[in-house]
Amino acid sequence: MSFESIIAQIKTLHADQDFTPLHAPCFSGNEQAYLADTIETTFVSSVGAYVDRFEKEIATYTHTRKAAAVANGTVALQVALRLAGVTEGTEVITQALTFVATANAIAYNHASPVFIDVDRDTMGMSPAALSDFLEANSELREDGCYNRSTGKKIAACMPMHTFGFMCRIDEIVAICDKWQVAVVEDAAEALGSTYKGQSAGSFGLMGAFSFNGNKIITSGGGGAVVSAQEGLAERAKYLTTTAKVPHRWEYVHDELGYNFRMPNLNAALACAQLERIEEIKEAKRVLLKDYQQICSDESVCLKPVPEDTDWNHWLIAVELDHLEERNRFLQETNDAGVMTRPIWKLLSGLPMYKDCQRDDLQNSTWLEERIVNIPSSVKV
Repeated sequence: MSFESIIAQIKTLHADQDFTPLHAPCFSGNEQAYLADTIETTFVSSVGAYVDRFEKEIATYTHTRKAAAVANGTVALQVALRLAGVTEGTEVITQALTFVATANAIAYNHASPVFIDVDRDTMGMSPAALSDFLEANSELREDGCYNRSTGKKIAACMPMHTFGFMCRIDEIVAICDKWQVAVVEDAAEALGSTYKGQSAGSFGLMGAFSFNGNKIITSGGGGAVVSAQEGLAERAKYLTTTAKVPHRWEYVHDELGYNFRMPNLNAALACAQLERIEEIKEAKRVLLKDYQQICSDESVCLKPVPEDTDWNHWLIAVELDHLEERNRFLQETNDAGVMTRPIWKLLSGLPMYKDCQRDDLQNSTWLEERIVNIPSSVKV
């Protein structure tokens, strides 16, 4: 079949532009006013009123106790894992079907990822695969869970909420509690999504968000660590501000920290964006309904929203029949100036992670061969 009709309708839906981006940011609120205010105050770096405000507001929005605003989502994951007890020589269970930052954050802590399968409907970590792996490969010792085949401690589990779809995170947390494994949620793509009425990022010991330019709201570059345990978020704030001991003039740093701070300029942008997130989500719901009319052909199916998820509608995904059709759809859409993007290559196949332990990744491979994101920008 030809995808010409679908391409034409997508272009019309997005104002028939010469180039239709995958996900452009929308700035029509207080962004300019807050940025101008930041410049006028001269507090444009890592200290300022907007940083404090954003940390309070993102914690409130995600129903957590406290947040630390950081430079990007990757460092949010890195610091959260460190605080969860991930150290050199330990392991973190995660999924192979995710953006590379998930595994990179593990490696930055000198730990090793272990890749397990996802569920086809959520495209996120499968509780069944997690339980099967732990039952087959792990044992509990006095100081935690250990991988029998490697002898390494399994310090954490990091599921990722793919495109804002929520994985079965409550089941994952319950399994990890049984095995004494800390859960860090990679909620980089899921701000505004809930599962069974509970916010993404609030299920695990800590959650990490991204506010990159392509996310549902953006600070240009930025991220946040959130936690229901106020002390953990305070530790994240401390470590990401170079572990500097508070003093009016002295520079004393009492442990290895990071310069991972979110500048006040970025926080000003984030505050303006967060004010309008519900408007953005509603506009995205309307966009999905439009796509339901366009993608009615059986060979290009919209990925349905998983059960129990109130989705933020960040990136809309379609499922093609097989790899050849997926590749042809990508070719024809991009040739026509309609930006589409395949789901990620499995991290277990990348050179730096090819030797990591994994299960059969059956569903991950199936999805890798079929899933494509289509333009998901909105204007409000």
